[in-house]
Amino acid sequence: MSADTSGAAGGIAGWATHLVETMGGPGAGLAIALENLFPPLPSEIILPLTGFAVGQGALSLASALIWTTAGSVIGALALYQVGRLFGRERMYALWGRLPLVKTADLEKTERWFAKHGTKAVFFGRMVPIFRSLISVPAGLERMPLPIFLTLTALGSFIWNSCLIMAGYALGAQWGLVEQYVGVLSKAVLGLAVLGLGLFITRKARNRRVPPVTASSGPRGHDG
Repeated sequence: MSADTSGAAGGIAGWATHLVETMGGPGAGLAIALENLFPPLPSEIILPLTGFAVGQGALSLASALIWTTAGSVIGALALYQVGRLFGRERMYALWGRLPLVKTADLEKTERWFAKHGTKAVFFGRMVPIFRSLISVPAGLERMPLPIFLTLTALGSFIWNSCLIMAGYALGAQWGLVEQYVGVLSKAVLGLAVLGLGLFITRKARNRRVPPVTASSGPRGHDG
């Protein structure tokens, strides 16, 4: 990687640049593993920067793809274990203490995940923000580990490949990737906040509606 780019890069970009320059592929993998554990570290910066480093000869394309996918799987596995160790019983106990929610809501979520969990894990790896969070419910629902690892590796490989190749193709303009993917991230976050707001509003309204009591029988007529 050129000295000019390294010196100009600051913050997360500078940190990722240092890892890739000093450690090569393993450094890129470490950065992505940490990105999975701490979503504020954006893959839309780390991966295109890694692609630029490939173009500069700091590491090979195969090394970049293998190590970043391995980092994604390791980070996701850690979050999967968090969900698995926390367990359904603790989740139900915690859920029962939260305001504006019902056990039935959690049961519906479980049924949805049982039906669509494989698609959620696979495609979730390609959605900013949720690419990290989706591993926790997979652990809570005890998705078979071989299936989880396979889906995570495939989804991560596709996401990583797209952003690394974009950074490679754009060269010194790799930062453009972060701008466009950043818009997508903000849109996803906005939709999630909107959905949560609607959920809380609906629950609050339902609690204000008095329960309907059944009539004890037909009322008599005055004679």
